Amino acid sequence: MVQGRGHDGSNPRARGILVRVWTIRTSWNTVGDGDFFCPECGGDRNFRRRTGRRRLAVFGVPLFSRGDAGPVVECAACESHFGTDALDHPTTTRFSAMLRDAVHTVALAVLAAGGTSSRTVTATAAATVRAAGYDDCTEEQLIALIEALAADTGRYLADTDADPCGAALAIELHESLEPLAPHLAPAGRESILLQGARIALADGPYSPAEREVLTTVGGALRLCADDVSRLLAAARTPS
Repeated sequence: MVQGRGHDGSNPRARGILVRVWTIRTSWNTVGDGDFFCPECGGDRNFRRRTGRRRLAVFGVPLFSRGDAGPVVECAACESHFGTDALDHPTTTRFSAMLRDAVHTVALAVLAAGGTSSRTVTATAAATVRAAGYDDCTEEQLIALIEALAADTGRYLADTDADPCGAALAIELHESLEPLAPHLAPAGRESILLQGARIALADGPYSPAEREVLTTVGGALRLCADDVSRLLAAARTPS
């Protein structure tokens, strides 16, 4: 029986043999592990950080080095490989904590700027923080924290005539909000600003200090100035 040939005159069986004879194999070595958010699985998973060496194999026997491979992040569940920038995305657990802490920081900043004498404001702030995940937060806890911080460093209760926000307060807000902003959709970033705005408005219009703090919040969340102004105006309008 005559062996058939491909349209280019080659022997398909021989061509298949050549594919199997010459292969590139990668030998992987695990150099670290941990938890990450797997883009393929869509959830938190264990990962292995791996580096490798490529070799040209003949008949399955590695013979010649073809250089380094990786480093890569390998999901322990689906075994997909990703670039190491996959580790920049927070896990679901870490993201929840970042979001909770961001709302807590914004609430404290707004309270500090507007004062804590209004029970309506402190009640609104405590309810906002509880909704964000601090289930046991109370008005008294927020007031005590602000008083302790003010007594310790004065960083929250700045001179409202000269610098309504205060350099140190701005740093606190940026440190809490900037790492979170890239992982939030625009609606999520706007929501955090609006939560702060509603705390400020609980006892009436924004004070200059409150507006300054909320402007800083918007900037740290990567919202442009026009969007910040629009959102602060919208928060004043009853729904």
